[in-house]
Amino acid sequence: MARRPSRGPTERELEILQVLWTDGTSSVRAVHEHLSETEGISFTSVQTMLQVMFDKGLTKRELQGRTYLYRAATSQEEAQRTLLADLLDRAFGGSAKALVSRALDVKRATNEELDELQALLDEARRVDDA
Repeated sequence: MARRPSRGPTERELEILQVLWTDGTSSVRAVHEHLSETEGISFTSVQTMLQVMFDKGLTKRELQGRTYLYRAATSQEEAQRTLLADLLDRAFGGSAKALVSRALDVKRATNEELDELQALLDEARRVDDA
């Protein structure tokens, strides 16, 4: 059976987007230097990935002299929303409760995080009641 395309970036694309979100507009060389600090990836692989990401609409680019400068086409928050919506539908049948429950099973939240989550739940309840 053919793999269904995801609505968000792949894992490698997400790594590149992290660089662009952190560093802002960057050349292929700058992205490569950032990624090669932690993993072995060739310059041409980064160049190819950025071209593919441009074709997919994940990045925008501008030619400055002979160098393309790339930037993320969407914010980190929007990309997270897209990925989460896909995961929520595919793995949790659209249930936010199931997603949060599994997340807390996988990694225990600190008391501070639980307080912040409670505040988010209280706010969501107020919005629904309005």
